[in-house]
Amino acid sequence: MDVVELLARAAAMVPADVVSQAGVTAVDVREYLDHDEWEVALDLLADLETGWRPPTAWWDLLIDSAELMWLPDAAAWCRWGRWESIHGIVRAELRLLPAAEGGRQTPMPGKGILRPLWDLGRRTAADEPDLLVARVWVESAPALPPGATGSVRLGPLSPELWRHLQPGMTITMHEGRPAVGTATIIEASNAR
Repeated sequence: MDVVELLARAAAMVPADVVSQAGVTAVDVREYLDHDEWEVALDLLADLETGWRPPTAWWDLLIDSAELMWLPDAAAWCRWGRWESIHGIVRAELRLLPAAEGGRQTPMPGKGILRPLWDLGRRTAADEPDLLVARVWVESAPALPPGATGSVRLGPLSPELWRHLQPGMTITMHEGRPAVGTATIIEASNAR
């Protein structure tokens, strides 16, 4: 299957009433495909993931398209979206401590590479914090500098232990002791 066919199949799977935050619909995607603007069509499709829970097959079409076009960043984002379709979404507003206050010395990479520990309030049998691992994807930026605040998506390694999170709850990020950041949950939705 070629890129155009993969993207056309993905566009056909998007419900007619789904509109991205930028006002784009699947009809717009088809217009870009008609003009051989494959990369634009892929980007627009990937932005149509809000307003519905895309099935994994939809993400697979986008991943295959990105890989055929040699777009590793787009493929990585689509793999992240596929994971969220299975396990649910956790979005938060993360505030990193400045380096002078014990925070990171370098920017936090933004494409799901970093796997810090998170304190969700759980305790071990020895009454120590029961820290859990989650990957971090920084939204709308390649990285988050020390002392900065930004929206992130979290990919927990044990999603079932994160199901209790609700918007407004605060969790802390650790890369050792003490905490290097705090995150306020802005969205938490469980898998299907």
